[in-house]
Amino acid sequence: MAKTIHEATGKMTQLCRKIVQANTRWIILERVSIFRQFFRSIWDRILVCTIRKPTQYRRLSRRSSSPAMEAMEAGLELPEDPTTTGGGYDTDSDLVSLKISILGDCQIGKTSFVIKYVGDEQGKGCLEMKGLNLMDKTMFVGDTRIALRIWDVGGDHRSLDQVPIACKDAVAILFMFDLTSRCTLNSVIGWYNQARKWNQTAIPILIGTKFDDFVKLPPDLQWTIVTQARAYARAMKATLFFSSATHNINVNKIFKFIMAKLFNLPWTVQRNLTLGEPIIDF
Repeated sequence: MAKTIHEATGKMTQLCRKIVQANTRWIILERVSIFRQFFRSIWDRILVCTIRKPTQYRRLSRRSSSPAMEAMEAGLELPEDPTTTGGGYDTDSDLVSLKISILGDCQIGKTSFVIKYVGDEQGKGCLEMKGLNLMDKTMFVGDTRIALRIWDVGGDHRSLDQVPIACKDAVAILFMFDLTSRCTLNSVIGWYNQARKWNQTAIPILIGTKFDDFVKLPPDLQWTIVTQARAYARAMKATLFFSSATHNINVNKIFKFIMAKLFNLPWTVQRNLTLGEPIIDF
């Protein structure tokens, strides 16, 4: 009898030791996880704080009567001075630097969209980083020289680490999706939530790409996508554009819209909700 009791007591002691060891492991794992999250948060903040803050833009006067300003107000193409890309200025005292970020899934036409806007030559000279493409374009708005630095973030999960750097200090964030792929539209909300963690003030714009392929879809499917995109734009408080880089549909118009919003210029383009035409909703 005493031997049985002794064996039972020994087994209970071993069981208690195993329970204590298991609890100890869980406590260690939890603490390691907490420290890991803490240091990751510190690292994210270091990345954000090390970004060079762009030059602040200034509000332009509505009374300017330069040809570029008049073209802007009329909704026409803004002329680009060829000397701006060749460093024809001895000083940058009149230069206003603006940062624009582009987010969205892979293979939706983000890079083609930017190259269509900045031009093939500028596109070839873009700065490529891990998960990022940086392209520049310089233009005049009135008497002010505007230098746009466009941050095109790759659309895979590995590029998520670049979102803080890309969104910090951006004046506008373009959220893009493929009009022929509803899953890329569904991803927009996730990109939006990520971006707003790092920038609460940037102008949000929702852009559907590949409009030239979209119009080939059945009308009922087009209507479904239009309805969903408009609902997302309202939730994001964003302006909605349908575009095509291949046919240069609404590409330049989107950037003119950004300039109009930033510098308080008149915006003459009307909403277009006609099915089968490139949607503009604001």
